[in-house]
Amino acid sequence: MKILFISNPMESFKTYKDSTYVMMREAANREIELYHALSNDVFVQHYGLVVVKATPFKFIGAKHDHDHAWFELESSEIEPLTKFDAVIMRTDPPFDLQYLYTTQLLSLAERQGAKVFNSGQAMRDFNEKLAILNFPKYTAPTTVTTYADDVREFLRSHKDIIVKPLDGMGGMGIFRLRENDANTNSILEMLMRNDTRTIMAQEYLPEIMLGDKRILVINGDVVPYALARIPKEGETRGNLAAGGRGIAQKLSKRDREIAEGLAPELKQRGILLAGLDVIGDYLTEVNVTSPTGFQEIMSQQYFDVAQMFIDAVEKESQKNN
Repeated sequence: MKILFISNPMESFKTYKDSTYVMMREAANREIELYHALSNDVFVQHYGLVVVKATPFKFIGAKHDHDHAWFELESSEIEPLTKFDAVIMRTDPPFDLQYLYTTQLLSLAERQGAKVFNSGQAMRDFNEKLAILNFPKYTAPTTVTTYADDVREFLRSHKDIIVKPLDGMGGMGIFRLRENDANTNSILEMLMRNDTRTIMAQEYLPEIMLGDKRILVINGDVVPYALARIPKEGETRGNLAAGGRGIAQKLSKRDREIAEGLAPELKQRGILLAGLDVIGDYLTEVNVTSPTGFQEIMSQQYFDVAQMFIDAVEKESQKNN
């Protein structure tokens, strides 16, 4: 079996917490042939075939947390995406124009017979912030707008809100606004670029202090543990990239209700792996580009998420188009 990972440069991985790293490790343990490419290595040859400049590599493993020499590269090859049994798209956001173009090429490759996870169509359709609007019964009060006056009205109604851009990751650009906050106008001008950039505003959920829970759904099955990302003191963001502390815990009844409610549609839409973000009893995001949280759950709860994921990749790659 051959798997191509399209991701950020491998030397940039933080191997002690990177989910793509443990996906690769699990695949290597199964003696699967591994290839790597950047998103801009995908292109179309003159007769319409989607190809990639793929680099075979050997997984040798990290010797310590900051070891960047955990792989050995071989000579790159130009190959059609259909050569691989599975193409796993793991490039981090932001979902910019280059990302959009790559997903369009991946969709073309799928029509040519390639097996791509998550599908290009799913990554385009499921903006990680806007996707929650498909599931209103699970969400807290939310508005999406390009106009600062709409946000101010939302703030007047809910007194305490979160505002965030639609294309960020790791908590970047997220602000908490409260009534009579002297910085409200300045924050909205910066974030909304004087009414030219659409953002999302949500009612502030005080349960964030108990953790912004990442719940993983793999091929329609729910991982039984969530990673609760607890904000550091003085923060309102639980993201690990913003200094949050990750605690793996069993799903609550409501966590499972939300995850199982979304799982069938996620699978039907070609989303092999999704990371749902839940605060308290409410769904706040649906992450489909490069969901994380594998390693923390694996190390704290001894549940092998990487094994579950590669099992799903093998199963789906064997299906006929």
